[in-house]
Amino acid sequence: MKVLLDTHVWLWWISEPERLPRRVVALMEDGGNEILWSVASSREVAIKYALGKLPLPELPQDFVIRRLSRDGIGTLHVEHRHALHVASLPLHHHDPFDRILIAQAEIEKIPVVTADPKFRPYGVRILWDS
Repeated sequence: MKVLLDTHVWLWWISEPERLPRRVVALMEDGGNEILWSVASSREVAIKYALGKLPLPELPQDFVIRRLSRDGIGTLHVEHRHALHVASLPLHHHDPFDRILIAQAEIEKIPVVTADPKFRPYGVRILWDS
């Protein structure tokens, strides 16, 4: 199964795995799944780190790349079609990081692993419940 991680899911996987439901842990540990991390999430991490809202043990450019590689998590690049699809999304909420992930999930037809209830009104498939 191919899935897209919301930013907080990957951060919890690293620092607070007990916050993840069993289903998500099993999904992450199953080597047969293709787990994807959006470049938009890297941008979110970098911004929050720069603002002092996200402490990391090293600079984000080192930490994120090293951990993604170690955990076998692939990259989903933000393409023009993803960025432009945001304009067609309803304005259920205004978080630009969530909106690009939703657009990517819709375009790529893949579920999002997220605990964020704000994704639900968009109709993308959510994987979370245990």
